[in-house]
Amino acid sequence: MNILVCIRQTFDTEEKITLKNGTIDQSDVKFIINPYDEYAIEEALRIRDEHGGQVTVVTAGPERSESALRTALAMGADKAALISDVSLPDDEYVLARLLAEFARKEAADLILGGNFDVDSGSGQVAIRAAEELDIPHIGAVTKLTAAGGRVTAERDAEGGTEVVESALPVLVTAQQGLNEPRYPSLPGIMKAKRKTIARLSAEDLGVKDAFQVKTSVVETYLPPKKEPGRILSGEPDDQVKELVEVLRPII
Repeated sequence: MNILVCIRQTFDTEEKITLKNGTIDQSDVKFIINPYDEYAIEEALRIRDEHGGQVTVVTAGPERSESALRTALAMGADKAALISDVSLPDDEYVLARLLAEFARKEAADLILGGNFDVDSGSGQVAIRAAEELDIPHIGAVTKLTAAGGRVTAERDAEGGTEVVESALPVLVTAQQGLNEPRYPSLPGIMKAKRKTIARLSAEDLGVKDAFQVKTSVVETYLPPKKEPGRILSGEPDDQVKELVEVLRPII
């Protein structure tokens, strides 16, 4: 089975976000694989080990994204590819177009990705890529089995569980609980350092109009600081009166 995993490099979830001149300051920031994408990598490796085939990881992003691909290779992926360009915008439509064209080029049977990115939280790229490829998409999957050219998935659905079946090719996004991602082993890290990462541009993929962005960031700002709590004192009746006066402007 030819399995493709679309990943993205994001801020470490422990990083403190700071703004500089209206944009997020990325200096001295640690970047990691998007946590939901780690579930996708692990599931791809599990299915490959059970049914055979190969796992390719791909990302569209800046050159620093190579470290995320090296980590995926160290986990056990067979191949990796970086789609990069100096003018590559961080736009869901653009990223989906590029990833879809790469998937088409690779003739992937099963495409996996994270349910959403922890930085933007949009959850659009995978769905858009499936639409570009004109293949089914199953999201928020917590259990996945593959056999006989089909997949059966269990997914979160309004507090319950929905069971979905689909023929290949299909695109699936991983939700927390799907598996427990493995840590890269030392031998895996050493092998990953020696593996070649394919580098492609939009031109290589034949996407001449890839950079026609559909979204723009109007403003970036931190949430307002929370006001300190207020403790009411005195007799209960006095506290109730004070509380009413405090809430009156709100209600």
